[in-house]
This record gives sequence, C-alpha cells and structure tokens, in this order.
Amino acid sequence: MRVLVTGGAGYIGSVLVPKLLARGHQVRVLDRMFWGLPHYAGQRGLELVNADVRRMPEGVLDGVDAVDHLAGFSNDPTAEYSPDANWQMNAVATETIARLCHAAGVRRFVFGSSCSLYDGAADAETLLNEESALAPRGAYATSKRYSEEALLAQSDDRFEPVIIRQATVYGLSPRMRFDLVVNAFVKDALIRQRLLLHGGGHMWRPLIAVDDLAEAHIACLEAPSELVAGETFNAVGENHQVRELAEVVAAELVKLGKPVALETAPLPNLVRDYRCSGHKLRERLGLQFTTTPTIAVEQLVAEYGRIPVEQLGHPRYYNIAWMELLERARPAFAAMDNIFEPIEE
Repeated sequence: MRVLVTGGAGYIGSVLVPKLLARGHQVRVLDRMFWGLPHYAGQRGLELVNADVRRMPEGVLDGVDAVDHLAGFSNDPTAEYSPDANWQMNAVATETIARLCHAAGVRRFVFGSSCSLYDGAADAETLLNEESALAPRGAYATSKRYSEEALLAQSDDRFEPVIIRQATVYGLSPRMRFDLVVNAFVKDALIRQRLLLHGGGHMWRPLIAVDDLAEAHIACLEAPSELVAGETFNAVGENHQVRELAEVVAAELVKLGKPVALETAPLPNLVRDYRCSGHKLRERLGLQFTTTPTIAVEQLVAEYGRIPVEQLGHPRYYNIAWMELLERARPAFAAMDNIFEPIEE
C-alpha cells in the first residue's frame, strides 16, 4: 500500500513513518520540514514532499491508496497564536484534502483528531466514550470538530474516513517535544528538580504513548472496511491524574540522585479535567497499548538525563517557541513564509 502521511516529519509522524516502511508499505511524506529533514530520510520506499497542506502540490495523490493526515497546528498555544492560520490548516485544509482524495479515488483517510473535543463536556467522574457529547473549547479543538464533521459528510462507498481522537501523547520521538505533560514534567524535573502541581495536580488526563498511537494509526490504515469505515475511535492508553504523573517522574529522578520536590501552585484560568475510554478501538482492532508512563519516563530520563540541562530549553523542542522563532527569521529566509499568515490564492 502507498500511504501519504501529511505532517510525517512531526512528533507522531517521525514514529509512524518508519513503522509503515518496516511493514513494507511505500510512504510519501508531505511536510514543511520546519525541523529539518526527518531522521528516516533516504530509506527505501520513501518519498519526501516539502509542501504546505494549504496548497497541495499537483500529483501528490497519484498512486496513493490511503492518507494518514497528521499535519496542522498541534496544540492550543499555536492555535491561539494565529487562529486564522489554525483554521486554514486544521479545518479548511482537512476538508479540501478529503475532497481531493474523494476525487482521486483514495479510499482510506485516517485523521488525527483530539480528545480535547470532550474537554468541556462533563466532569471527571464521567468516563467519556465516542457517543458522549462534545464541547470543544478554543480554536484548536473547534477546528478539529469542524474537520471531523466535514470528513464524515463525505463518507460513502468510495471514501472511508477514520477519525482517531488522540489522547495527550507522551514518550520518545526522534522529533522530540517537551510541551506535553509527561515530557514536560521530565524536562522540568531535570532542569529545576521541582514540579509545580496546579491545584494540587488532581485533574485527570487521558494519555497515550506515541509508539502506541502510531500502532493505532497503522491498524486503522490496514483494517478491513467493515471494521473502521466512517468510524470514530478514542485512542487512549490510560487515564491519569497529573499528580500521579509527577510522582512517576520524581521516582525516576531519585534513581539518578536527583530528588524532585512536588509543589502546589494556583489553578490556571482554564482547567482541563476529564477522562476518556479507549475500549472501542482496542476491542475493535485487537490492540494492546503496552507503554505506560513509567516505561516512557524511564526511556526519557535515559535519553535526556545526562545531557546538559540548558539544551532541554532549546526552542526546537517546543512547537510554539520554534514557530515564533521561524516567524522572526522570515525576513532572512523567504522559505519560511506563510507559517501563520493566510495563503492568498
């Protein structure tokens, strides 16, 4: 199968693409390559296309059997920084690519959505599933909801959208991020040897390891139509309270002789506190998510625990910081145009 992976050089894509290649699939990656060429560049069966999803190159869908759509702004800070560009990338572009796929005869379209669509729907006492009410808050979640609706509206016997509502992701990736809760705790513990727990850290979060999430995407790409066509799945490994995650990180740092203090801090203006069920996806496709926060923290500390701590603050590890840096560099680098600004046709 030839798979087009949009955003394939990002945090999730950098784990997904090598797995697809290892399974014998041919992969075409469409990405702006903001962080440079991906580590897997040059592998057999791979094509790289340096392009913006808001302006799909002619012929990029030629010979493609399935699309895995990961491209776009990936969190609230980037979306709030430029709501217009977020809407173009995360909503309009998704709808447009789906129409192009439909016209080109690309049947399977796997979409990386977000469990944040449930964020304002209920308190943490309710375990939310795919039938639960949606209550997205903010530009990022709103754009994801629009995309889901646009994809399902095009679903028919020629076009099979599969929506994966991704929990908060964590763990090692060749395109590493330290702006995700587990990864951020590891970074903060290494740099400051203290972790701030807002409101005591009793808020719940649905979580999934990046390696497990990549396996979920592959399963949805490869599954028979009767199992996934037109379906929505929550991709959730486990639900954890933020305090639990901090305690896992602190316990691992003790092994390095670096005790970590857990300190209570005031609640932020926007409190996220919800739990989601991932039962449907695991049961439907026979998936087992095996990477726990404890395993991932061990891997993160082993990878980053012995490098100079000042390196952990580099902007490349933080999506909003890196994009802001590229924006400031635009006068010197014309190729960096249109990161946040609308594209005029």
